[in-house]
Amino acid sequence: LFKLQTLKSLWTPKPPNRTFHGHLRLLASDIHSQYETVRRGEQEIPQYFNFAHDVLDKWSEIEKSGKRPSNPAFWWIDGKGQEVKWSFEELGFLSRKVANALTKVCGLQKGDRVIVILPRVPEWWLVKVACMRAGVVLIPGISQLSAKDILYRLQASKAMCIITDDALAPAVDSVASECRFLKTKLIVSEGNREGWLNFTDLYKNQSADHSCVKTRIQDSMSIFFTSGTTGSPKMTEHSQGSLGLRPLLSERYWLDLTPSDVVWSTSDTGWILSSLASVFDPWVFGACIFIHKLPQIEPAAILNTLCRFPIDTLVGAPTLFRMLVQNDLSSYKFMNLKHCLSGGEPLNPEVMEQWKSKTGLDIHEVYGQTETGIICSVFKGMKIIPGSMGKAAPLYDVQIIDKNGNILPPGQQGEIAVRSKPIRPLGLFSGYVDNPKKTEETERGDFYVTGDKGTMDEDGYFQFFGRDDDIIISSGYRIGPFEVENALIEHPAVAETAVVSSPDPLRGEVVKAFVVLSPAFSSSDLQSLTSDLQEHVKKTTAPYKYPRKVEFVQELPKTLTGKIKRNELRNKEWGRM
Repeated sequence: LFKLQTLKSLWTPKPPNRTFHGHLRLLASDIHSQYETVRRGEQEIPQYFNFAHDVLDKWSEIEKSGKRPSNPAFWWIDGKGQEVKWSFEELGFLSRKVANALTKVCGLQKGDRVIVILPRVPEWWLVKVACMRAGVVLIPGISQLSAKDILYRLQASKAMCIITDDALAPAVDSVASECRFLKTKLIVSEGNREGWLNFTDLYKNQSADHSCVKTRIQDSMSIFFTSGTTGSPKMTEHSQGSLGLRPLLSERYWLDLTPSDVVWSTSDTGWILSSLASVFDPWVFGACIFIHKLPQIEPAAILNTLCRFPIDTLVGAPTLFRMLVQNDLSSYKFMNLKHCLSGGEPLNPEVMEQWKSKTGLDIHEVYGQTETGIICSVFKGMKIIPGSMGKAAPLYDVQIIDKNGNILPPGQQGEIAVRSKPIRPLGLFSGYVDNPKKTEETERGDFYVTGDKGTMDEDGYFQFFGRDDDIIISSGYRIGPFEVENALIEHPAVAETAVVSSPDPLRGEVVKAFVVLSPAFSSSDLQSLTSDLQEHVKKTTAPYKYPRKVEFVQELPKTLTGKIKRNELRNKEWGRM
């Protein structure tokens, strides 16, 4: 049904699961029979699509007919004995109730925006699916956001509703009066809070009778705030098509699951990887999504969970695997683990070797961005080349280009780019909300430019060499130096500062701040001042952004026009002077 010329060249095929692929064809056929289609290159694309209605509800029907394994669709544990399991039917029943709560009680309509800042709790998935059903645009946020971060997101997004828990409700209350679009606050809590509606009490009293709204593939589905090198985080918009329909078209793609598989991604709910690896891509396959609440990433908790539960696929940041290989893995016997994937930043080849020697399992690297989703991957059956992030994913024509948008020959370093003209690939973001200039800056000729340096060899394998800008990627978190510098400069001891990445054996890279002190603090105890500055940043912005390294300098290197030469500082840190 879908002609993807690139599929055959991307991996060594394994024998197909005929029943499983029959289900995929059935889903696709149902969508095409219901909606008018338009031709997009070699594909027939439906004009209308809704992931909840066209995928989740169809798997519910397959499930009820007895043609899907008995796996739950969603499986959550908190590590302390609590457990939640939902079938696709139960997920549909509960999410319809939540959809009614959002629309009938909160008054949200199609296209309205809701900010959801929750840890890895089942309610996050209910809200995610309910928003799809109601056509409400979900804006996720990580649980470490400060009051200042929340204020910016509420004002910039014009969100009419926010959903969070006890931990962040006080921060929301401290800024809510400055957010004129905010109408409703929902709290996920066992108790009540003045000025808030209790999420659980609200949705449980709603009817489960809800008609899914009709959405076009270009309709907005989710907005992710992503850090930049200058200015505040940008609002990266994704559509029903780019998030929901894309994995259906690309079939096996990077996870390559079946309805019998159980997949666990440790990604924070605020990042796009959680939406890809813990919502859309597994559920297209009818697979089971496994979630551990994991207040903190603890190696022992991860390893014990892999031993106690039948997890087939593990998705995590390189930091996770760096932590795990430091343990004596001989005492752990994984119940069912077969497939490991790493993304968010490059993975050290030595970590891959240690993991392989200790577990017998390979780590398959994936590469992507908030704007693109996964665009390169080491697929199952593909030769693993240490230091390589694999080949281009289906639906994407990935190339290495120069500053003029010309494709470079194999082996030559340039910028990693995705062909976006004349046909824009379905998985690419719609644009930066209210920022057409920044959106336009991502295009160069016929390509979307990632801002990352890399090479491609003659066999189509890509290698990542680093950011083309100043973004810091630490433990999978994208950190803009401007945000950290803004926080530091608020401290009276700081006259001037520049923030860059610095190598770290565990996290890949960490935030380092070069600080020029104000005259009044020039004779201060530097060790004590370092701790003071670090605590100040933790309180001013999200804690994960604080500078783990601080160096005090007399002056910062600058251009003739007064711009700080961050590249010079960064090169010094990485030994490239």
